Formats: sequence, C-alpha cells, structure tokens
Amino acid sequence: MSFLLRVQLPDRPGSLGSLAVALGSVGADILSLDVVERGAGYAIDDLVVEVGSGALPDTLITAAESLTDVRVDSLRPYSGILDTHRELELIDQVATARDDRLQVLVDGVPRVLQVGWSTVMEMGPHGGQRLVGSASAPETQAGSVPWMPLEKPVNLDPEADWVPQIWRDMDTKLAAAPLGDTGKAILLGRPGGPDFRPSEIARLGYLAGIVATVLT
Repeated sequence: MSFLLRVQLPDRPGSLGSLAVALGSVGADILSLDVVERGAGYAIDDLVVEVGSGALPDTLITAAESLTDVRVDSLRPYSGILDTHRELELIDQVATARDDRLQVLVDGVPRVLQVGWSTVMEMGPHGGQRLVGSASAPETQAGSVPWMPLEKPVNLDPEADWVPQIWRDMDTKLAAAPLGDTGKAILLGRPGGPDFRPSEIARLGYLAGIVATVLT
C-alpha cells in the first residue's frame, strides 16, 4: 500500500536521511520525494511511501514525529509514482490533444498538483458555471463564484458562503487561477487537506499561464 506523506522538517544535512531511517524502522520504503516548499530553516516535502499489507498508517506519523522538529502535515492514500517532469508532460498533452483540450487539462491536474479534483469555470449570463471537470469532480456544483474574474492565482476560503456544504463537510481546501485573459479559471479541490502552500499556488499560476498560452 502506498501513501502520500507531507512533512515539515529542518532544512539541514541529514534530516531526510534520519526521516528515511525512522520510516524504515516501521517497515516503510520511500519511493519518491517532491520538495513542495523551502523556508527559513525548514522544508516541506511530499514523500510517497510504501508499507506492507495490514500496516497501520498511524505508525508512519508516529515514526516521523519521533524526530526532533519534524511535523506531519497530512497522510493520505496514493497510487502511482511522483514524476518531476509531470507539469511539462501535461502541457504537452494539452498542446497535442485533438479533442477537448480543457478536458485533458482538468483530467491531468489532480495527478500533477496532488489534488482530489479540478474544474474549469466560466462566467455565464447567470453567474459562474462549470465548463469541464475531472472524473473525480463533485457532482454538487457551486451556485455562485464571487471570486471570479481572477487576476492571479489565489487560495480560496473553504468556509465562504458560496462553497457547497458537502465540500465543507469534506474539509475541501480550494485554490484557483485564471486561464490568461479568457475569463475562465481553473478551480482545484483537495478534500481533507492539507492547505495549499504558497509555493503550490505559485506552481498553479505558472501552469495555468502556460496552458492559457497553449490554448490561444
């Protein structure tokens, strides 16, 4: 079984090695690593870890946090291996798609940015409307999108009045970015968290900007 483990650890030599040893002590293997963010003396890393059948996920948290100054942000099931070139691959897939390129975009974004679902929104005559959504996008749609139009990528308040109650019940973290000056925006949902880090919002903005150029 594989899990995506997001941890905050000291940004100093040996920290990752110590974490690997701690996780190994409970039978976990690190399959891949993605640096999400670096700050003053700390790093936020996403690790895909594999554990044996029947192993309790909580043991991963206990092992990681047994180290000084290590904190687990989130732990959730994961399938697949992280790919450091995934943004470029998605851009290429959108650029070469023969069918609906927006659909190709929303289908690929959850894997690329480690979210639960994605949709593309547009302002219509009766307010915001969903143009396309990933297979995992919730059936319940937002009745309004007061945050549109967007000028830059943003973290959205998951408790705002416009957020459907079922999204709130699932503790869905939300982020969005404009697709150029088309009036469209890509909306991401991450049920159960963790919160979107500033670096993730920046990555979303870069990706949306490049894709918008490809789509024109």
